[in-house]
Amino acid sequence: MKSMDVAMVRGWEAHFNQFIEGISGCFGRCDLRRRASAYIRGLLGPVQRKNSWQLAEYLGNASPHGLQRLLGRARWDADDVRDALMH
Repeated sequence: MKSMDVAMVRGWEAHFNQFIEGISGCFGRCDLRRRASAYIRGLLGPVQRKNSWQLAEYLGNASPHGLQRLLGRARWDADDVRDALMH
């Protein structure tokens, strides 16, 4: 197994940023794009229980309201995100 180094970790960050760029058009506002990026980082992070309170805490948010707004009330289409990822 290849040992991890700084270049490898930077490569992960670059791939994550490309991933986010690929779906950013699915979110009509920049605050939603930032929130979606943070949400995905939280899902990929070491949070044991992936609920809104634990994710918000991991992301440094005082409450889960922003994540809940993204998932429940914000205007974006999960099918559009899926389609963007398929291309």
